Amino acid sequence: MSDERESKDSGPTRGDGGDRPRRGPHDGRQRGRRDDRRDERPGAPRTGSADRGRYQGGDDRRSDRRDEDRPRSQSGSPVRRGPGGPSASRDAGRPQGGRGAQGARGGQRRDGQEGSGRPDLERRGGPRLTPKTPRKPEPRIREGVTGHEVDRGVKNQLRTLSKENAEGVAQHLVMVSELLDVDPSAALAHAETAVRRAGRVPAAREALGLVAYRMGDWARALTEFRTVRRLSGSSHLLPLMVDCERALGRHAKALELAQSDEAANLAIDDRVELAIVTSGLRRDLGQLDAAIAGLSDLVRRLSPNRPSAARLYYAYADAKLAAGDAAGAREWFARAADADHELTTDAAERLDELDGAEVLDLSPEHDEDEELGSETPEP
Repeated sequence: MSDERESKDSGPTRGDGGDRPRRGPHDGRQRGRRDDRRDERPGAPRTGSADRGRYQGGDDRRSDRRDEDRPRSQSGSPVRRGPGGPSASRDAGRPQGGRGAQGARGGQRRDGQEGSGRPDLERRGGPRLTPKTPRKPEPRIREGVTGHEVDRGVKNQLRTLSKENAEGVAQHLVMVSELLDVDPSAALAHAETAVRRAGRVPAAREALGLVAYRMGDWARALTEFRTVRRLSGSSHLLPLMVDCERALGRHAKALELAQSDEAANLAIDDRVELAIVTSGLRRDLGQLDAAIAGLSDLVRRLSPNRPSAARLYYAYADAKLAAGDAAGAREWFARAADADHELTTDAAERLDELDGAEVLDLSPEHDEDEELGSETPEP
């Protein structure tokens, strides 16, 4: 398949009900109200908006330990900034007598006086300090948001910060959660602020990644999700990472990631999300039988009471419908509707469509006759 075909298939299209892994800021799994927006990419992960209390995947285990996303030297060791870093060892290995031994500390100065070799600060007007970049204004926190709303896992991550900073970052994370679905641009401002204040806290980087994902900035989202994985040691965002690769048209890379060792160790609901994404990826490539086969084992084993059951059944029904099995699709759309207690999919509507029932659009629309000022004809 050409890159042009892949890029077309990767854009937003149908089926938020079975498309995107449901995640929100600083949680691993979102449940709650349905997002009525659809994405045509079958099996795309989904970000939800409710129940954003948890940060899944044990990320608080390594909230501020050594991470691999620091710049590295050619030897592979993390590059350190500050004391002991590159600036401290810049002269290592140089001849000690460069420009003559008199250039060393305690040697002879050019004016013939003994000294330490330090610059004459008084003569030069004092040390030169780089002006600080003006601090960017932070977005407003809604009245009543304290930051205590975040869950224990996030609070554990924030312990690496000062009390004041931790409280501020928590408030911005709560605002991201509230605004993600209703005002992504405002959510982005809060997420970027959280990252500026706590760039090594996984929950902050995940929040920024989720906002970028929701806004379709796949490359930025992927970068943030990778950073979360490095900082936390958790792979719970793997379904979203696979979908980002898919959206960027890198289907081979997406499949490689979906079949990695990390994927085998995911929690059950995360495995479901990954299977849904992979099924959609197979459909992008025209591999309809593989799209169904990738879900068939899970639909037999997963309890209908699991939070992810409705989405799994929905994706399975969608794959069967794409393969021309309308009867099988109807059966699994019905199961999805029965399992969807929180109305996270449009399974009931899809079922009505298959049954030939007319689906009414109850969204408010502007009355064209009213706009044109036409009069109602007399009876």
